[in-house]
Amino acid sequence: MIMISGPCVIESKDTVYKIAEALKPYHEDCTKDFYFKASFDKANRTSLDSFRGPGLDEGLRMLQDVKEEFGYQILTDIHDASQASVVAEVADVLQIPAFLSRQTDLLVAAAKTSAVVNIKKGQFLAPQAMEHSVAKVLKTRGCDKVNYENAKKYGVWLTERGSSFGYGNLVVDMRGLKIMREFAPVVFDATHSVQMPASGGASSGGDSSFVPYLSRAAAAVGVDGFFFETHFDPSIALSDGPNMIQLDDLHHLVKEIDAIRVIVE
Repeated sequence: MIMISGPCVIESKDTVYKIAEALKPYHEDCTKDFYFKASFDKANRTSLDSFRGPGLDEGLRMLQDVKEEFGYQILTDIHDASQASVVAEVADVLQIPAFLSRQTDLLVAAAKTSAVVNIKKGQFLAPQAMEHSVAKVLKTRGCDKVNYENAKKYGVWLTERGSSFGYGNLVVDMRGLKIMREFAPVVFDATHSVQMPASGGASSGGDSSFVPYLSRAAAAVGVDGFFFETHFDPSIALSDGPNMIQLDDLHHLVKEIDAIRVIVE
């Protein structure tokens, strides 16, 4: 099982190390393919005044430090085609943000690196539409046929993170997990799926109490992995705190998911 976890954004070296230390059991679990996730820049915050992170250079230095200190594989976002090659020198997975999931230049630039490309499904897109984003990466990497096995071989994942449902709300259509899995490995982003975009005035809200329910449902449908943004105290997190899962609650939830996956498989 692919497991992606970490803070939404790099807040400080101390915070990143504290969270990274707590995630060691997943890295050491032979049933998990663990990736530490943190963003060096949150380029799509609701407000101009919102905290964005340390930026490219300092952020990559801290992610490299985590990689060397803990031995973790690293996943982080890119927002511009010019970032792809330099970020891929540190990150094992380049993540394409949901709002940018159709951006051809960004997808092609990511595909030209050796990193896995994780494309988050746009909140505004049907699951079937993501086949075209996968195709852009596969074709750049020399593969013309879009299917699950080729996407797995050439390093392309899709991540479900909810679909827009009216204003300031998201809903997860579990059918989409099955649909997208026809043409790529699928990761379920349980924490962003409970986000309430721009519902907090100058920031996004969310309801993390629904994370366990959606996670268990996704495990029952069948996915290749899970994405959990986590923090030792989400109430003080500088980004996405309302939809994060607390570190202390993560272990129990992962055990539940593992049990369901055994039954489904």
